[in-house]
Amino acid sequence: MRTPHTAYPPLDPTAVLWSSELSAESDILIVMHGWSYDERHLFALRDDLAMHLVIASVRAPIPEAGGYAWFPSVGNPIGDPQPAVANAAADAVLDWYDSLPSHRSAGLLGFSQGGAMVLQMMRRRPGKFAYGVQLGGFVVNDTQPGDPALRSARPPVFWGRGAHDGVIPRAAVRRTVAFSAQHLSVTERVYSDLGHDVAGREVTDLAAFVTDQTAPR
Repeated sequence: MRTPHTAYPPLDPTAVLWSSELSAESDILIVMHGWSYDERHLFALRDDLAMHLVIASVRAPIPEAGGYAWFPSVGNPIGDPQPAVANAAADAVLDWYDSLPSHRSAGLLGFSQGGAMVLQMMRRRPGKFAYGVQLGGFVVNDTQPGDPALRSARPPVFWGRGAHDGVIPRAAVRRTVAFSAQHLSVTERVYSDLGHDVAGREVTDLAAFVTDQTAPR
């Protein structure tokens, strides 16, 4: 376990929504919501995802705007959080993950700030997660020790975003495009009818992507 960021609270394990019990034969999908939401938001995707998956939807530990945040709004502009804060947030989830029983495989899915968490966790722990799904998110503007390993492995990541997303700054999108091309096997989809949201064809596409990543080989 890493030394926690002095200003960052730990993840609350009692605030995790589980679709079923975890076992040694489970394929787990860790789900992380966006700013001002909570663990219930993306848990609604469970009916669209493969039935064999164990969904664990976690709650960010910082209360904000009637919900919760991974990166507090003060001092962390949208799309450009402080790297130390992003690292502390990723490590909080990784510490919780390390406490789980053994399982067969693990993937990550997140929206907005949660999408940034997907990429940051893969950078902090390259090789641990079989795939990622980041929706309307971005990559944190920093350099991680795990980046070279990620560049070599190029894990599969689905990146879905809306053409009318007015929340994530264009600079953050451009940074994510460049990072993804260099470090990931990215499946990028831009939806002409979507803003900063998770809906419609995007749900069908991400579900198919996850099914493909977790199908028996």
